[in-house]
Amino acid sequence: MSAAHPLADPRRLLGGWVLERTIEDRRGDLGGVVTGRLELVEEAPDRLRWEERATWQRPGGEVAVRRTLRVVRRDAGWWVLFEDGRDFHPWRTGVQVVHDCRPDTYRGLVTGSPDSWSVTWEVTGPAKDYLMRTRLRPAAPEGTSGPQP
Repeated sequence: MSAAHPLADPRRLLGGWVLERTIEDRRGDLGGVVTGRLELVEEAPDRLRWEERATWQRPGGEVAVRRTLRVVRRDAGWWVLFEDGRDFHPWRTGVQVVHDCRPDTYRGLVTGSPDSWSVTWEVTGPAKDYLMRTRLRPAAPEGTSGPQP
């Protein structure tokens, strides 16, 4: 059950993380490797900002990428939201979550510990077919030496 999982409370992950993501596009045109940094920042006791800044090395060259999500606590538990406030998925660790983004389906899994964690998404459907694995490990504060993307 996710309540017993060491990552059940996403506030345990506050801070900077080295982000390493692989994208295996089964259709072959959007695969690649993404490397960068993820920052989880507490905006309020029940609201976190998830900010990714990275470089996507893909066929045809490199692309700078950014993504912002929110993680908010509700009566039913923590939820991940898109930047515009739409629901993405419940924050459940150690169990699969599903995001129905018609015409495709996203199946996700968050696993790990407060020292090293991962997020895996398998996306299938008529428009998309890929596997995305993100590994996260602690990053040194920006401007200092230590693990950096």
